[in-house]
Amino acid sequence: MTSTPRVVVQAGRAKPFFARHPWVFAGALAEVQGDPADGAEVDLVTHTGAFIARGLYNSHSKVSVRLYSWQPEQPLDAAFWRERLGLAIRLRHDLGLLDREGACRLVNSEGDGLSGLTVDRYRDWLCVQFTSLGMAQRRDLWADLLQEQTGCVGVYVRTEKGIGQLEGLAISDGPLRGGTPPALLEIHEAGLTLAVHLAQGQKTGYYLDQRDNRLAVAGLARGRRVLDAFCYSGGFGLRAAQAGASEVIGLDGSEAALELARSNAQRNGLQNLTFQRVDVFDELDRRVKQQERFGLIVLDPPKFARSKSGIDEALRGYRRLLSLAMKLLEPESYLVMCCCSGRITGEMIESLLAQVGVEQRREVQLLQRRGPAADHPVALSCPESHYLKCLISRVC
Repeated sequence: MTSTPRVVVQAGRAKPFFARHPWVFAGALAEVQGDPADGAEVDLVTHTGAFIARGLYNSHSKVSVRLYSWQPEQPLDAAFWRERLGLAIRLRHDLGLLDREGACRLVNSEGDGLSGLTVDRYRDWLCVQFTSLGMAQRRDLWADLLQEQTGCVGVYVRTEKGIGQLEGLAISDGPLRGGTPPALLEIHEAGLTLAVHLAQGQKTGYYLDQRDNRLAVAGLARGRRVLDAFCYSGGFGLRAAQAGASEVIGLDGSEAALELARSNAQRNGLQNLTFQRVDVFDELDRRVKQQERFGLIVLDPPKFARSKSGIDEALRGYRRLLSLAMKLLEPESYLVMCCCSGRITGEMIESLLAQVGVEQRREVQLLQRRGPAADHPVALSCPESHYLKCLISRVC
């Protein structure tokens, strides 16, 4: 029997991995023993040879090893992945999210102990993202396990921008099982009927992580003029209109997303919405100059910081957004600030919110600190998996 290759951690660098952090960066390594192939199983050990955990190796990635098991001699075989997948699916069952006409996040990468694998369910179709080489190499096994445990009609792969270069993998969008999904799939979400485009939409077709936040924000919309900035297919705006907003204006840079938003408004018989294709920053600035006012503004921009080097520029972008929004808000109104950049912490956004409030001479009351919906669990051993922040504030 061949022994498992070993990756040795530098002295004094092992503590996070004993605490079950799943990412072992190249800078923490002392040496690699046994010449493992990329994607192969390896044992992570201390500089004295003590076992820490077992994971998958990748010499091309900054994350040299992704860890999955802290049990010695535990092979990362089909039985192991099947058990881990079953654990994730049972959570969604307990949350009541497996109704056949709905949608949910079925596997949330690090949050479900499956670093590098994300699976979203839309009715009977699954949309999968592989963000690690080791998981991508096992895509046929994952398709088998997913069909076995969900009975899905098909599995479709979506790729994340830049992941091929980061992980040294060649993978493209397309069907993995069951052919190409329908151009549009209709899902039901808490009283709304929504069309989702699995093959062309952002992420895996829809922002499932904002489900509960959309409902929370809708409770503040009745009778108010609402601006939904970076609205994509209309999630926050549709909820606000359904809840009785006097008017909803959605802004986005993607005409395809806005067409979907308009069709979703029609599907639900909502009349008081307007969707505009614009540069959101420029449009907010234009409306400030026209002295427009809103009773509720939602800011849900795309990821501004993809690396540590982008943090300062991202914070400048968030500051500008918050400043423009406060200039547009009438007294005793509501501001919702969302941030999906994992590199930007909730504390950073709160600090910006406070600073901009002082600059604009507005009193800001923080009402709720929110995160992703419960089917996007956060691994406490991996704080970086808490990527989505949603702050709901009152601005006087």
